[in-house]
Amino acid sequence: MGLAKRIIPCLDVKDGETVKGTNFVNLRSAGDPVELGKAYSEQGADELCFLDITASFEGRKTFTDMVTRVAKEINIPFTVGGGINELADVERLLYAGADKVSVNSAAIRRPELINEITSRFGSQVCVVAIDARFDPDGWHCYLKGGRERTERGLFEWAHEAQERGAGEILFTSMDHDGVKNGYANEALRELADNLSIPIIASGGAGKREHFRDTFIDGHADAALAASVFHFGEIPIPELKRYLKDEGINVRL
Repeated sequence: MGLAKRIIPCLDVKDGETVKGTNFVNLRSAGDPVELGKAYSEQGADELCFLDITASFEGRKTFTDMVTRVAKEINIPFTVGGGINELADVERLLYAGADKVSVNSAAIRRPELINEITSRFGSQVCVVAIDARFDPDGWHCYLKGGRERTERGLFEWAHEAQERGAGEILFTSMDHDGVKNGYANEALRELADNLSIPIIASGGAGKREHFRDTFIDGHADAALAASVFHFGEIPIPELKRYLKDEGINVRL
């Protein structure tokens, strides 16, 4: 059966509230992060992800007090990202209650950050998040919440992140984000088949079948989603029972 596949709700937080957009824009409110986090923990989510989505763009630190408040209400692994640029940021968030940190823009700008985090805190703490778009010249990584294109290719950057010690890759397809037409399974499969660390699929969940497909066709180890959970479209217990019935190993 292999390791159980994980279902990870994601709280995209801006100005202290959970928001959700489409293709990284047109954000709308989705509720209080602390209440949502508590509900997901109780509903059987395997992990929780908290991303301060404008921290890098606005050049500030993730809301540490909000992280602490969420951490107190949940009993599942907790990943926090946004505005992490140095070891002191990682230390602050782990002390606040995070189990893992997600680095994105800062790691592309200074890849040594991955080595520093993993040698200090261990690979299991370091999730490298990659926001990428399929441009005419292939998959390219983007910075600052999808605002700035880089010349880094998705696959070569993911491979370098693994070589530098990253414990997981969280790949968000910007073209699929919030559109609810399914995950970028072809790219996910290429990542999963060529790397030895877990791949988390992000961007595109709209119905239960999309989760099944990303595990079967995309070879993903975990599936992250936001709006389908926040707005009650797919209850997590129902999703997990469906996946179990489809022959996918999940924890009920």
